[in-house]
Amino acid sequence: AAGVVATLLLIGAGLFLYDIAAVRAHRPAMQWRKTLARQFAERPLDDTWVLVGAGVVAVIGLWLLVLATTPGMRGVLTMRPAHTDIRAGLHRVAASTVLRHRAMEVSGVQSVRVRLGRRRADVRVVSHFRELDHVRADLDATLADAVRGLGLHRPHSLSVHVRRPGRKG
Repeated sequence: AAGVVATLLLIGAGLFLYDIAAVRAHRPAMQWRKTLARQFAERPLDDTWVLVGAGVVAVIGLWLLVLATTPGMRGVLTMRPAHTDIRAGLHRVAASTVLRHRAMEVSGVQSVRVRLGRRRADVRVVSHFRELDHVRADLDATLADAVRGLGLHRPHSLSVHVRRPGRKG
C-alpha cells in the first residue's frame, strides 16, 4: 500500500512539475490546471463544495497526524507463515524471555540479559565456574537453536558476550 501511494504521489508531483516548467518556458498551461485555477477564482468561500473539500482535507490531515504519532506494531516480530492465510506475530518481550530461559539452561551461566532489536539479539552472560570459551560455544549452539525455534520470518543475528562476575567489595 505504501509503495502504491508513493508511486501515485511521484506521478502527481512529476505532472505538476512538468506543467510549471512548461509555463515558465512560456508555453500554455495544461487545460486541467486552467480549469482548476478558474474554479478557485470564481467560487466563493461559503460555497458548499468548497466547504466539503476543506472538510475532507482537514479530516485527511488529522488522520495523517494520528498515524504519525501512534507507535504502530514495532514491538511485534512477524513469524513465518505456516499457511498462506494465517499471519502471526511474537512480542519482543516474549522472544527475549524465551532466549533468556534457554541461555539459563546452559551449565555455568549465572545471569543473563537479553536485548532484542529488530534484526539482532544482544545476549550478555555472566559465567561463574566454567571456562568462558566452553560457555560461549554452548550458548552459541543453544541460542542459535532457540532463534530457529522461534519461527521468525527474519531470524535475528546473535551477539553473545560472556564475562566473569565482578569482584565483591
